[in-house]
Amino acid sequence: MSLFLNLVYCLLLAAVSPVLVYRSLVHGKYRTGWGEKLFGSLPDLGKVAADRERYWFHAVSVGEVLLLQSIIPELRSRSPHAEIVLTTTTTTGHAVARQKFPDVSLGYFPLDFSWAVRRAISRIRPTQIILVELELWPNFLKAAQLNGIPLSLINGRLSEKSFRGYSKLRWLLRPVLQSFDLLAVQNETYAARFLALGARSECLHVTGSAKFDRINIDRRNEHTLRLRRAFGLTEDEPVFIAGSTQDSEEKIALATWLDLQSEFPELRLILVPRHKERFEETARLVNSYGLPLLRRSAVEVDEATAGAHNRGGAKPVILLDTLGELSACWGLADFAYVGGSMGSRGGQNMIEPCAYGAAVCFGPNTRNFRDVVESLLARNAARVVEDEAALTALLREWLTDRQSATKQGVAARDFVLVQTGASKTTIDLLLGTKEEPRIAIAA
Repeated sequence: MSLFLNLVYCLLLAAVSPVLVYRSLVHGKYRTGWGEKLFGSLPDLGKVAADRERYWFHAVSVGEVLLLQSIIPELRSRSPHAEIVLTTTTTTGHAVARQKFPDVSLGYFPLDFSWAVRRAISRIRPTQIILVELELWPNFLKAAQLNGIPLSLINGRLSEKSFRGYSKLRWLLRPVLQSFDLLAVQNETYAARFLALGARSECLHVTGSAKFDRINIDRRNEHTLRLRRAFGLTEDEPVFIAGSTQDSEEKIALATWLDLQSEFPELRLILVPRHKERFEETARLVNSYGLPLLRRSAVEVDEATAGAHNRGGAKPVILLDTLGELSACWGLADFAYVGGSMGSRGGQNMIEPCAYGAAVCFGPNTRNFRDVVESLLARNAARVVEDEAALTALLREWLTDRQSATKQGVAARDFVLVQTGASKTTIDLLLGTKEEPRIAIAA
């Protein structure tokens, strides 16, 4: 099986290599980490001391890395002498991991070639491997199993679309899933799907989603206040943020803001593209309208110069073109549009703006957060907008009736507050201190 998979991977890599080379040369992507990805050349950490645990966490990209902000500190508080290794797949995830976790050993996850995964495991020598959300690489999991390393999946999720696809490969996935010692998943629906694909019921636990833990609800936190000073935003200016946006969504948000300027000239706009490769494209879009633009990367944040760019002239559109600051930036939003939801992406995380009590909306395609969206809509804590016209109408409604917007924001924040606790439950399971699942999973 390993030889067959290696051949398939080689053919796939050869097929996509022209795209990788093009994006590397033109967009600067995929330029780093190839030694680790192709040959497993991760840090050689030597043998694990008999009295010291070494946990290898793998988080694919930015979202999974940020989720670990609640998991890793909880683990450190319970096992302070443990050593932690963190790998990512994407360069953006790697950059955010370096910023958020400067005290962990950091690397890129090996591609699923048998030689690469074997070498990576032999160099890291983990006492436990923890994968975040859904990473099922057969060669890697088999190598871990052969080395007797416990395998865990945390904050597991399995969308309906993925489940339909995996169901066709149940014969292949069954032994893969059965190699896990722990499958900690977000809800009962995901648990049932993992079980249907062959997971062992005794290893399956429902923990809730760690995305709700360590969410900031304080708009007066220092990072958010620092951004407010940097952007020169006054307390009486309503702020509309379009965050985690994909192609075309910045244009929709900008058009909505322009349509409302004559009625609500005090309304400010902050654009936050999902991927750093689109920062320049978004800047050019704003400039094409002849509008003033303020880029976060160009702002000197100090008390002497903060907000100087806003004095005596037209108020600029703000572009948050840095990594790792969207969480704090949501604390500026009175009104929030969560991107990735008007195309095919499936939506982005709407929990953070909800936690700040913003009036939140998103497009119709939110399959990645289906359970969260259903709960929010059932509580009148969020709204769905189908297109630009609907977004403009909703924002006009909120600006006209601020009390209604505030009521929705309070409902959203209240929903988030009652969801917390998944991180503690997850660490209980990882450390073996929780004997029973939170719900009974029927075999």
